[in-house]
Amino acid sequence: MQTRVGKRRKSVLTALTMVGALAGVGLTGAAPASAGTAAGRVAPGVTYSEFDIPAAKGTAHAHVLSVDLRDPRVRVDLLHPGAVGARATVSSMADATGAVGGVNGDFFNITETQHPGVEATGAPVGPAVAGGRTLKAAVPDGQRFGPALPPGTSTRDVLGVGVDRRARLDSMALDGSVRSRADRVTLGGLNQYALPVGSVGAFTPEWGSVSRARATCGTDTQRAAACSTDTYEVTVRRGRVVAAADTPGSGPIATGSTVLVGREAGAQWLRKLSAGDPVQVRHRLVAAQSRVPYRFAVGGYPVLRGGAPLPGLDAKTSAVRTAAGIADHGRTLLLLALDGAPAYRTGLSIAEVAETMRSLGADDAFSLDGGGSSTLVAREPGAASVTLLNHPTDSPERAVANGIGVYARR
Repeated sequence: MQTRVGKRRKSVLTALTMVGALAGVGLTGAAPASAGTAAGRVAPGVTYSEFDIPAAKGTAHAHVLSVDLRDPRVRVDLLHPGAVGARATVSSMADATGAVGGVNGDFFNITETQHPGVEATGAPVGPAVAGGRTLKAAVPDGQRFGPALPPGTSTRDVLGVGVDRRARLDSMALDGSVRSRADRVTLGGLNQYALPVGSVGAFTPEWGSVSRARATCGTDTQRAAACSTDTYEVTVRRGRVVAAADTPGSGPIATGSTVLVGREAGAQWLRKLSAGDPVQVRHRLVAAQSRVPYRFAVGGYPVLRGGAPLPGLDAKTSAVRTAAGIADHGRTLLLLALDGAPAYRTGLSIAEVAETMRSLGADDAFSLDGGGSSTLVAREPGAASVTLLNHPTDSPERAVANGIGVYARR
């Protein structure tokens, strides 16, 4: 990559050397972690930099992509593997869609050791919007994977970019219903690996072919609770019931079809339906704050709002992290992934992540999945594929549920 760094990046790096809070978070000018890759321009409106951070548990090494959303040649969208219930590496998703850079995204259903015989879906925790199209809603708070949520946050929290090309933090809730000839029930989920107790959830072709059985396991407060023994599934095609089963199934969902999965009271409601009955399924995601439609949204949780760290952030547990920051009134997006090489593996606490993002100029910041998932890639000018710039703790690169992709016309 070229070694040219813009004025804003220089000011950011200068600011980092002056940060003294939280165990002396600051820039120490380390040598590049990725051989042959220098800080500088990735594409128009996209720059890369890296630096050391002396933290409470030891030195961390950060890799950052700065994305200028004011540049009309630049856009950001969700990286995803083509189905909600699926996983792929950030590198493969970036290359498949022509991204010039990206990081991993939301926490996800990575394992089901607590439910023997139940298939892990790989589906993300929070809402997901790609190309302006809703893919899924959020699981109940108690069903999430990842560290404990900071006080006042939930699985509905998102980082998104609107059609106005501004990045923002928000919360997105599911608004939906299932209506039969005789009755109506509120929709409890959309393409989710976990449904609220007593609810009906909708699964569309976007879900993919993985089993829907996980959706009826656990409770709203305990992810490890047993799977429900009272379940029912109904397939609706072009507005009519065409099939039913006592247990959730698997396999691709045909175009024009929706599979309704119910547990407890939701299962009892579905059992009242018969083949041929008309059924109307309606769903949408509703943003709590923005009236501007989102082109892209990904789940995680906020750590910085209005330049201030959220109260109650964990300052003790350090780990390799991925985060995103919003600066310049939503016009700049900062994507950060820590290096997982042994020398840096102690990482940062969530409180230190918030302070680091603030020192980079972010007013708002959002924590994404970390540990073995933390990945940052970029494509050098003229290269046919992206390069992995950090060292993930998982080797080879971990397959993840989704990510944030950066696209630029060169």
